[in-house]
Amino acid sequence: MLDNDEFRLETSPRELTQNPLRKIWMPCRNGHIAHRRVCMTNCPTIIVTVGLPARGKTYISKKLTRYLNWIGVPTKEFNVGQYRRECLKIYKSFEFFRPDNEEGLKIRRQCATSALNDVRQYLSVEGGQVAVFDATNTTRERRGTIVKFAEQSGFKVFFVESVCEDPDVIAQNIVQVKLGSPDYIHCDTEKAIEDFMKRIKCYESSYQPLDEVLDRDLSYIKIMDVGRRYLVNLVMDHIQSRIVYYLMNIHITPRSIYLCRHGESDLNIKGRIGGDSGLSARGREFAKSLGEFLQDQNIKDLKVWTSQMKRTIQTAESLGVPYEQWKSLNEINAGVCEEMMYEEIQEHFPLEFALRDQDKYRYRYPKGESYEDLVQRLEPVIMELERQENVLVVCHQAVMRCLLAYFLDKTADELPYLKCPLHTVLKLTPMAYGCKVESVYLGVDSVNTHRDRPERM
Repeated sequence: MLDNDEFRLETSPRELTQNPLRKIWMPCRNGHIAHRRVCMTNCPTIIVTVGLPARGKTYISKKLTRYLNWIGVPTKEFNVGQYRRECLKIYKSFEFFRPDNEEGLKIRRQCATSALNDVRQYLSVEGGQVAVFDATNTTRERRGTIVKFAEQSGFKVFFVESVCEDPDVIAQNIVQVKLGSPDYIHCDTEKAIEDFMKRIKCYESSYQPLDEVLDRDLSYIKIMDVGRRYLVNLVMDHIQSRIVYYLMNIHITPRSIYLCRHGESDLNIKGRIGGDSGLSARGREFAKSLGEFLQDQNIKDLKVWTSQMKRTIQTAESLGVPYEQWKSLNEINAGVCEEMMYEEIQEHFPLEFALRDQDKYRYRYPKGESYEDLVQRLEPVIMELERQENVLVVCHQAVMRCLLAYFLDKTADELPYLKCPLHTVLKLTPMAYGCKVESVYLGVDSVNTHRDRPERM
């Protein structure tokens, strides 16, 4: 037990010092930064999918995991089907999933338990904040087991149920996703479809959907017919509300997203970062070529977005189409380093220069921003991109890196070094579990503004 002097020492206000990398204030004692006493508002959360096979549960799981990691919430997906494949090695037929197959039921329970044990390890030991438990979880008994496990472990649970009765959507999901599964890798297409339809039948007899009355004490979102309707119940915290908001914005309509930087600017030629300069002669030539490229593509109902900076607006003006300006798309704010060359930053601010190379994602320019800040600023853009169909975003190098990292599922460490050259259009086409990328160089020379990752000391 602490005596009064020790108690006063422990509770007395500590001095503050500014973390040089992230420019945030932290308590210190005797000149050393103290370990922060972390107070988490949200305890770890398990997102649990619910639904029959071929209802898009894994699609939802992967998108949610990618989104939460991108906004800085450590998240990992646990696909029970993958545990089953590692256990069985060879899949024979739908017979394994029959409700009267005792051996199959035993193996599936073991796989679910193994996955839940890994969830506990991730959330309790490895520092994870959200675990996505991707399985059918079609019975109230199974869901009750998961809730009990979560309560004993100190985790919250949020269910995500996908209900779909549209045979065309189900058939499309089977062809696009399930036929590429390891279960059917050496199987004839027609036989694979027939087997998978029988697998669905094995679950239908015991399926108990989330019920407004029986499950009124559970936190969940029910997504009906791929987002035509939603039912949301008992959202408990900030993380759950963000999950709901995100899931209510995504869709599966085929579309493409085009990303490019503005045309080369006058400051690009001078090797200076930031600023608000106009286009160079080659930049104007690129803007003209971009307009011709879009005409050739003949993209249906294309929307064009720019930042509020001169060089992106000048680029869009040459396209001859309406465009929308977003302040959120403005380039990263380099603070006191705006319009400086990297050599000048190294000369005048050697410590800042070294700190940025040390952790480029979290480094914040004095009186400016970090890539981490930029991701938070761009979240509304991502939400709207998920809602839209065909969009061209004319933006900046750091901004394009952040957007690209979201769609390509890149880590915070990889994000600041993604190559986004001038005068090149990236066409992103969302696929079942990822994104197809096509790079189109429009043939106009420009300076190279990419700075490679420094070699580790």
